[in-house]
Amino acid sequence: MNFKRVFIIVMDSLGVGASDDASTYGDVGSDTFGHIAQNYKLTIPNLQKLGISNLHPLEGVVSSKKPLGYYTKLSELSLGKDTMTGHWELMGLFIDKPFITFTETGFPKELLDELSKRTGYPIIGNKSASGTDILDELGEEHMKTNAMIVYTSADSVLQIAAHEETFGLSELYRACEIARELTMKPEWRVGRIIARPFIGPRKGEFKRTSNRHDYALKPFGNTVLDSLKSKKFDVISVGKIKDIFDSEGITESYKSKSNEDGMNITIKLADKPFNGLCFVNLVDFDALWGHRRNPVGYGQEIDLFDRQLGEFLTKMTTDDLVILTADHGNDPTYKGTDHTREKIPLIFYSPSFKQGGALEERTCFGAIGATVADNFKVDSPAYGDSYLNKLI
Repeated sequence: MNFKRVFIIVMDSLGVGASDDASTYGDVGSDTFGHIAQNYKLTIPNLQKLGISNLHPLEGVVSSKKPLGYYTKLSELSLGKDTMTGHWELMGLFIDKPFITFTETGFPKELLDELSKRTGYPIIGNKSASGTDILDELGEEHMKTNAMIVYTSADSVLQIAAHEETFGLSELYRACEIARELTMKPEWRVGRIIARPFIGPRKGEFKRTSNRHDYALKPFGNTVLDSLKSKKFDVISVGKIKDIFDSEGITESYKSKSNEDGMNITIKLADKPFNGLCFVNLVDFDALWGHRRNPVGYGQEIDLFDRQLGEFLTKMTTDDLVILTADHGNDPTYKGTDHTREKIPLIFYSPSFKQGGALEERTCFGAIGATVADNFKVDSPAYGDSYLNKLI
């Protein structure tokens, strides 16, 4: 069976248990979804009926006797556990060298000295931090001195925060373009430079704006997105998908302000006739709750997503396929604030299915991209095997 429209919804960081190689990453015992369910009473009837508890037992969520979806788990083949590694592998690439992170050390003095010299501004921060916390800590100093707030996270990113009104949005973008150029050196090569503009008069009132801009590395090879675009299929990005792939293979894109906004956009797109892929990232799971080690907030976000998923499912036709998945783990009960090396959930659903049930596990996220490529009869990726003939 082939589908006219495919929706991939990435529940960013919603892993389902430690990968077999988790010990290599210091993540033995991690289980994002499972530990959330132990700390918060989930109400997720739509995920439940699709088979989420059949896929991965969740406290308080009964498994379905007749699941509507096909379900399994995927293990990551690439080295790393960050956003770009996960998403690029979803679309058929294999990353054999992890993207560089500066979570523990901050950025090298040589890099920041050069960035300061090239931009003309001093630099403050230089540590791993929550994007909102660091504004409260350094926002007022930035406004007084024009020193750029430079920080990182568990991902391979260099982020620059600056006030839209006192520093200027165009000047922030210029600084980020310089940072992107500098970090093309192998020893400094981060996956993304992120411009983080904010507004507000003082500590406690600073707010990040929607004018964020990512300067990502381009994928090093063709992805399934490129294959689709080359054959004139629609490739619609919702959320940060466009940034993760540096616009490669994208034909249409929509920024989102939150998970809720991203799902509202996706629900509206379900009413739109198109032929191809709608690729959605819901980052709040990761950014707001996983990194901040808040299992209750994460659980509430899952509940909200499930309600919107229910509305989305009513829009689906027999020509549609939805794929629910993740890109890595971020166990909010685990040590530290880093991502966790976990298996990811994979659920397929279409109103055309005659049944649902378990599928065999695979050892590459690229099974998702391979399934999409198989559906649209475009070039298959080098990594990943299709599940399409299993979906009946």
